[in-house]
This record gives sequence, C-alpha cells and structure tokens, in this order.
Amino acid sequence: MTPRSTTRGVAAGAATTLAVGALALLGAGVAGAAPGSITWDDGSSRFTRTISNTTPVEGDTITVTTQFDRTSWVDEFIYNIKDRHPSCLTYVPGSAKMNSSPANPEVNADEGNGTGYVRASWGVTSWVVQNRPGFHSSPTFSVDYKVGSNCPRGTALTTGMDYGGSLGSGNYATKGPAVTLAKNASTTVLAAVPSARVGQPTTLTATVTGGAPGDPVDFYDATTKIGQGQLDATGTATLAWTPTVKGGHTLSARFADTAYANGSQSAPQTVQVSEQNANSTVTLAPVTGAQVGRASTITATVTPTAAGGTIELLDGSTSLATIPVPADGKATYQWTPATAGGHALRATFSGRDGVAGSTTTQQVTVAEAPAQTTNSTTTLSPVSGATVGTATALTAKVSPADAGGTVTFKDGNTVVGTAQVGADGTAATQWTPATAGQSTITAEYSGNGNVNASSDQASVIVAPGNGNGNGNGGGSLDSLLGGFGSSK
Repeated sequence: MTPRSTTRGVAAGAATTLAVGALALLGAGVAGAAPGSITWDDGSSRFTRTISNTTPVEGDTITVTTQFDRTSWVDEFIYNIKDRHPSCLTYVPGSAKMNSSPANPEVNADEGNGTGYVRASWGVTSWVVQNRPGFHSSPTFSVDYKVGSNCPRGTALTTGMDYGGSLGSGNYATKGPAVTLAKNASTTVLAAVPSARVGQPTTLTATVTGGAPGDPVDFYDATTKIGQGQLDATGTATLAWTPTVKGGHTLSARFADTAYANGSQSAPQTVQVSEQNANSTVTLAPVTGAQVGRASTITATVTPTAAGGTIELLDGSTSLATIPVPADGKATYQWTPATAGGHALRATFSGRDGVAGSTTTQQVTVAEAPAQTTNSTTTLSPVSGATVGTATALTAKVSPADAGGTVTFKDGNTVVGTAQVGADGTAATQWTPATAGQSTITAEYSGNGNVNASSDQASVIVAPGNGNGNGNGGGSLDSLLGGFGSSK
C-alpha cells in the first residue's frame, strides 16, 4: 500500500452525521441533553467525534469523544491528540483518557489565545489503530469540559481536533460537532409586602435566579411600570416605592430577556395601601427651678391626642425614660439632674398607626445643689410571682420617711408607674409584665426640698402566662438572682 502523506486534508463530502439514536454508547446524560456526532474519512482513516450535549446550559459538564478507526489493513499508531474547544469551556482536570485510561504523561491544557485546546501524548506504540483479520483496535479519546458563564448564547461554537500518528498528522480544528448554548432559565420572586401607606416609601424586593449582576428588573403596579432596580451579586433587586393612592394595588416584578437568560415574571401580589399618616407635634412644658439633686417635672404632650406610641425623653444623648402615651397624649417624668449648667432636653414621639412621629427640644439651665442637703436611701421591696399578663405590686421605701416627693418605677428604661411617697416613706404601683424572662426593675426617688434623690434596682424573673407557654407563674427576685442593691 502507498504510505499516507504527512499532512492530511479533509476530503470534500467525506463527513456524515450519525443519527442521535446511535449515541447510546455515551451512557447516562443530563435531562434534555441533545447529543451530536459526526463521522468522516480521510484516506483509510475514519474518525467519529461525539459531544454528549450540543445544547448545554451554563454550569453543565459535557463529554467529547473521538474514536479512531481504519478502513484498510495498514496499522497506525497514535502519538498525540489536540482536542480543540471554545475558550469559554474549561477543561475538567483529570478527565482526559484514552480507552478509559488516564492520559500519560499529564495533559497540557491551554485555555487562552481566543480558543482553547487539550493536548495529550503517548509513547510511539501505546495506541494502535487496526483493522486486520483477527486484529481490530479502535482507541477512543475522551475529555470533559465545564460550560462557563461567559459563553455566548444562541451561537454555534466550533470544536475539532488535530492529531499526530505514525502515518502523518491530521488537522480538523473546526470539524465539529458545534456547541450552541441555550439561554439560562430564570425565575423571579417578589418578596411579601406586609404594609404600605400613601406618601411613605416602601421597599420592594425581587430575587432572580438565572440573571447576572447589573441586569434590570422592572416593578409594576398592575400594568403601570413604577420603577426599575438592578440585580446585585446575590441576585436581588430593590425599589423604593411611594404609593400615592390608597386601596388595593397589584404588584409584580419582571425580569426581561437578556443575551444570557430568558425573562420571567413574579406572581402578582395584592397590597393594601393605607391612608397617609397624619402629622403630629410633641411639645415640652417649660421646666423651671431645675437644681442638682432635686426633682423637676418634665411634661411632654402629643397632638393629636390619643393612646398609642411612646415618648422618649433624653438629656442630650442620654435617654432618661421611654413612656407609653396615654389617652390624653400627655407623659410626665420626674427628672433629677446630676450636673449644673445647660441641658438640652429632647422629647421624641415614636408615632402610632395613622400618625407620624415628631420631636422637640428645650434648653434648661440647672442650678447648683443647695449648700445643706440630706441624703436619702431608696429600698425596692422583693418582687415575687411576677407573671406575664398579671398585675404585680412594686413597692419602694424611702428614708427619711417624711422626705415627700415621688418614686418612678421602670422596667428597663420604660416607665411603668409614678407614685407619691407617703408619710411612712412608702410608694407603690402596679406592674403588668408583657414579656417572660429577666427584667430589671428600678425605683427612682425624685428628691424633695433639701433631700437628695436616690434609687434602687433589682432583677426579676417573669414567668410565662397561662396563654404563653409552660407554667402558671412563679419567678422570684433576690432569692434567684442575688438580691438588690441601693444607690444613695
């Protein structure tokens, strides 16, 4: 037989495409995979090149195989193979094999220069291609690639291979089959919008799978586009929506088609928009005669009047108390300044349903303490049996007993009651705990005349109520947490 030339060309019309049904040799593939195969002859050499999935999506792994056959009795030895692939496909290390045997020596993979390739080489007698009576050998080279996010969609990407052997070399860099990536499937979910109010911004949040950072997401109220956000690295887009009309609004989020992903739309969500909040004002009554160590009454009034929300009183940046707003809109607190000079008192109303919050400030000058003063002590009586939803007595004893003034009781920083000090030095109020667990109760004596202020504090264990879990009450004060101390 005449020896083959050292460089083979592809014979015109020599390639034939195999039916998909003949590809069972590929084994199990991914759902929806579209395998492809092509066979061509060059002289007495026949090549069958197969791709397990010619329409993959981002993240898929595809397998490329090349089978070598002879149509004459002349043997050929395979020295090396260079499998060519689009640069956006990444070689899976260790996957290059000949007849299921790992390539040896190690594979050389070049993913640069616009196109990529994987090259493997062997000894001169390692792999023989034979088609003689009693001697048949069709070695098959296989390699796996991971589909990258930077692959263009809807474009036929060429593949091919070159090889060198004992009968010369063959160059089939664009022979195929081609790979065409499908667009990513996407899903869009609009997070629940629990409430909205006319004139107030509400954050709408959409989460998209299949998109890319920077892709736009449009937000709609029925068929009206109300704004657009961009996906961040987590696939989330947000929009600050300020409704102008009360009532029901049907919201949705739409992710449009991109070059890499198909569009999707969230399920519609009906949101009830409430009427616009009414404005409020909070005022501070003038504080006069403030003096170090003596109590002065701070009175804050919210308009419009109604129960709901809280008023926080601050001395500069220091929070003095947080007081629930009663029905008359008026909250009072006995303030005993510790330092002389200028003080900036501030009252901040939290707002309530249908009413916006507000704040105000007042400058107060505090005088030095009088030259002759008497120290006081305040003792908080032990608290036992505190239970959520049940009224519990709080009692404090002030000495000297005839000091007069008031005692303010707090749960944490929230005022729960204020009581006058009786002739026997006792002040008491009722406290109804709202939360189980440990609470810190403070009794603050206001001071009076030349009697200085003092306070006492203790920790109380609050048991769950009958409707809030296990137990019917219980808890204790000093016996469980080590008692209480007093500051004078």
